[in-house]
Amino acid sequence: MKTHSTNYVNTFILIADDCPVTKGEWPPEKGDTKTIANLQFEKILKEPYRFTSDEIIFDIFATRSDIPKKEWAAAKEQFFSKGQPCLRSSPLPKRYGWGIHYNEEGRMALYPCESKEYKAFSKDKTLKVIKAMRSSKK
Repeated sequence: MKTHSTNYVNTFILIADDCPVTKGEWPPEKGDTKTIANLQFEKILKEPYRFTSDEIIFDIFATRSDIPKKEWAAAKEQFFSKGQPCLRSSPLPKRYGWGIHYNEEGRMALYPCESKEYKAFSKDKTLKVIKAMRSSKK
């Protein structure tokens, strides 16, 4: 079975052209429920450069789907047997103003768009710099 990946290496994802904020914002919760943006944000911000994109995306899918941990290996293989949206489509860079940096191991960290680190990564010639997907069509 073919495996698809959402991982990047030595890459920086800029906020989307139509991102409505000029400073990184904490994604709000919806009532008692954490949104996908909340879950991504908390995991990545709490432990920068610990997780790859595949790990974050699958962990949130498995947790929200109530898949028991002992079944994760098989579920992960099935999950990545078809393409999954990468974090360029995440609300973090599209709506909430967070850039995503992937290091040489493909592990990632978040940087608010107003930070000096964000500005440095956006101009770093050693990185592949790409924009998050737009929320709306032009």
